[in-house]
Amino acid sequence: MPKTLSDLFSQKLIAWHSRHGRSGLPWQGKRDPYAVWVSEIMLQQTQVATVLERYPRFMKRFPTVKKLADAHIDEVLAEWAGLGYYSRARNLHACAQQVVSEFGGCFPSDPDLLEKLKGIGRSTAGAIAAFAFHVRAPILDANVKRILARLFAIEGSLQNRHVNDGLWGLAGKLLPKENSDMPVYTQALMDFGATWCTSRKPVCLGDEKRCPFEKECQANLSNQVLSFPQKIVKAKSPEFDCDMLLIRSGNSVLLQKRPSKAIWGGLWSLPESAWVTKSDKRTLPAFKSIFEAVLPHELKNSWLKVCKEVIQGPQIKHVFTHRRLWMQIWEVTATKSLEPKDQNLQWVPLKQLGRYGLPQPIKVLLQELSLVRDGDLKN
Repeated sequence: MPKTLSDLFSQKLIAWHSRHGRSGLPWQGKRDPYAVWVSEIMLQQTQVATVLERYPRFMKRFPTVKKLADAHIDEVLAEWAGLGYYSRARNLHACAQQVVSEFGGCFPSDPDLLEKLKGIGRSTAGAIAAFAFHVRAPILDANVKRILARLFAIEGSLQNRHVNDGLWGLAGKLLPKENSDMPVYTQALMDFGATWCTSRKPVCLGDEKRCPFEKECQANLSNQVLSFPQKIVKAKSPEFDCDMLLIRSGNSVLLQKRPSKAIWGGLWSLPESAWVTKSDKRTLPAFKSIFEAVLPHELKNSWLKVCKEVIQGPQIKHVFTHRRLWMQIWEVTATKSLEPKDQNLQWVPLKQLGRYGLPQPIKVLLQELSLVRDGDLKN
């Protein structure tokens, strides 16, 4: 009986990787589950070029799961600043504490147990098990879903539960038979989706027809490569306005800690008003009303007495995955540093800002306004 694509897939993919796969990445070839886990979380929704810079730095700061577990969450968020999706950093910290308290500081090798840890989904659990423990466990991230949808012409939206369940079953059938092949196979799958079977410019549509699966890929054979996986038309991202107070007193700036479940959760940012739907006809608020909207009620009158100079600063646009925010900055100089009664408000010396996790646009704002000397915001 002739072998099918399912029979040959892992062999052909591993052979492809030996010639064209990525090599020399700092997280490759690791058997330490902690190092594998950090890289997998960091690579989620972050470009490889960025992770290449930040991963070694993070591992130097927190070289073991116990070091990470023992760190204060503000230290972790400060090191994560600029990588986005800050729930990942909070989950990293919580997961590290869970591994230390429940597993004695040793990651379990069972994918089912890994999946029960904070912030680890099924695909990440499979990757950790495959790389660190050579367990025959499938992965199914966005790249892998795209590969399988094209190779086997899987119809339907990837958001459909039935389609997703079918892809998981298919991913399991394609695994190599030997446990020892799991690290290179899993890496090959990631590399193939990231560099060859890409979303917009797959190799098969270029001048050189050199994809190892060109004769088996159902999407290629039917000239529908870009039609798979099938996509849902997304609605336009909503846009919002808010006001932010940049209050300085001497060499300190007033920061506010954001709620843990909010966007930029747990980071320190500028005090801000509630977000409102963006309007081209928006009337800028009076300064007094900004204080009323931004600062805690018991502080409003006190702050108005000590803030002597107010300047309308820049308006900053920040694009999130599912929304856009326009931040109107108001630069304020205070005659003296009133002691905030709210523990989430804190005067921070400019020289110490690097110790705090700041949202990237706020970090850039402080640098561009020359509020901080060179190096003060570097971690």
